[in-house]
Amino acid sequence: MKDTGELLAKVRKIEIKTKRMVDELTGGAYHSVFKGRGIEFSEVREYTFDDDVRDIDWNVTARTNVPHIKKYSEERELTVILAVDISASGLFGSAELSKREKMTEGAALLALSAIRNNDKVGLLLFTEETELYLPPRSGRTHGLRLIRELLGAEGRKKGTNIASALETLAKVLKKRAVIFLISDFIDGNDYEKTLKIVARKHDLVAMRVLDEKELSLPVLPGLELLDAESGKSFSFSATGKNPEKFRIAAEKEEREVSELCRRSKVDLIDVRCGEDLVRPLMSFFRSRKKLAR
Repeated sequence: MKDTGELLAKVRKIEIKTKRMVDELTGGAYHSVFKGRGIEFSEVREYTFDDDVRDIDWNVTARTNVPHIKKYSEERELTVILAVDISASGLFGSAELSKREKMTEGAALLALSAIRNNDKVGLLLFTEETELYLPPRSGRTHGLRLIRELLGAEGRKKGTNIASALETLAKVLKKRAVIFLISDFIDGNDYEKTLKIVARKHDLVAMRVLDEKELSLPVLPGLELLDAESGKSFSFSATGKNPEKFRIAAEKEEREVSELCRRSKVDLIDVRCGEDLVRPLMSFFRSRKKLAR
């Protein structure tokens, strides 16, 4: 566990660093995309000619022989869940920040944006098992606690199991939530079925954080590659056709995750370690806003 004083200093630093980004996101983008998407049951009443026939509750109508409709109202606040991958593969980074640090920055930005909009926000940290779950609450103090947990996180396990993390959320979340699944999606397990199930009940958004060096290797006479999750090392000659083969394989894996999200009707935000977070997030919010219209 990191020193408490050092941890608090890092919390303050990331709060200051993300303030501008929070201001940009909450200047209309976050609010317009997510507010009003949550609904809760209000009442069942008799149908009138002014009502939309699509609102008719056929079960109640059949029991009473009188047309009834089911009405809903907008929830005053949203529930936002940040499911963050803290497996060992996130420790890699060739830019200023590692993937883990970039994921933390992204999660902090979304947490503070949610808190700014008076939404409840919760946190799930996972590896191949659930490492920590903090139920959703509102308020700045709670938001800063989430950031503190993110910064101080040290997983007991090294591997990744996205399906297990999503199954945990499916059990604990009783109401519809906006779930940001933040990971590099390096997972040898099959999680498509679970992804689809959770996406049908909740508004599930995937944020994929990758480093450019994972997509293309530098041309060097010899490399020793270490799998951070399994601990296995590989001797790799990054000469001749090998770098091109590596690039093709990496791009194929990247496409497969993108296609999986598309099939599961899960929006995908791609983030690179060396880039500003606001650009891909604003692009996501703009595309969501167009669809809402």
